[in-house]
Amino acid sequence: TSTTHAGRAVADFHPQFTGLIDAEFSTFDLHEAVEKTDIIFCALPHGKSAAIVVPLLEAGAKVIDLSADFRLKEAGLYPQWYNQEHPSPHFLPEAVYGLPELKREQISKARLIANPGCYPTASILALAPLAKAKLVDWKSVVLDAKSGVSGAGRSLKQAFHFPECTENFKAYKVPNHQHIPEIEQELGILAGSRPCLSFTPHLVPMVRGILITAYVRLTKELTEPDLWELYEHFYEGESFIRLLKPPRLPETRFVMGTNFCDLSLRYDQRTGRVIVFSAIDNLVKGASGQAVQNMNIICNLPEEQGLKHVAPLP
Repeated sequence: TSTTHAGRAVADFHPQFTGLIDAEFSTFDLHEAVEKTDIIFCALPHGKSAAIVVPLLEAGAKVIDLSADFRLKEAGLYPQWYNQEHPSPHFLPEAVYGLPELKREQISKARLIANPGCYPTASILALAPLAKAKLVDWKSVVLDAKSGVSGAGRSLKQAFHFPECTENFKAYKVPNHQHIPEIEQELGILAGSRPCLSFTPHLVPMVRGILITAYVRLTKELTEPDLWELYEHFYEGESFIRLLKPPRLPETRFVMGTNFCDLSLRYDQRTGRVIVFSAIDNLVKGASGQAVQNMNIICNLPEEQGLKHVAPLP
């Protein structure tokens, strides 16, 4: 559905689907949506999604929401991080955070999925094994994050104008990026305590991709082989997690257009830090691909269905 393109062919606005999809955009009708669909994906901006999602739920729909409106469990965090009160806080406890590698069982039974943000997906997957094992000194954690420009969406803004972005590399929203509480919330659930970490995002002059470099001190002395064993056990059987052993390191080009998250790590004996690397496509595993992965789980379909793509390398 679309408020601006109703009655026009989808392929007119997404030409890559020419000859593949003959659907047209339609205006949104709540009752028609509930009657004709098994699951509804809601891709409205943050702050506008809840007004549609709540009536859909009340009408009996299952919803996968790609906004941040249902990701945080504490309603009191929304004024601080999103500059508004949450309109429907009573739905927050019900929403399941849609990171399949951590919440698969809850997702399968849910009617409201809060699809994770792109930075949180890459960050949480990077540190989840360490958090679950309660090995992290949270005061030491620094997440150095880089993203392509598409993470800002399609709206025209001066900061994302081509002459402003190209041949440039900059940090932004320091130290109050809105994804920080989401990352801390989910890692805290794993760790059994509320972490407080440093997160600095950067804008890279490329279209898509996220690379996270996480710096961590441990509460227990481990060797690098010990750490690899921990990660291999934690992510055993996960279709979209690829662990890259030395000398390989994640690169955004290897996950572009895919639903994979590539992870690797190193133990720096000189500084006593573990360095964890995580790469995803912010538009796929960081957004729509993960939403489809969640849909597959809810519908009891093969989790990889429609998502087994490889990066289009030269």
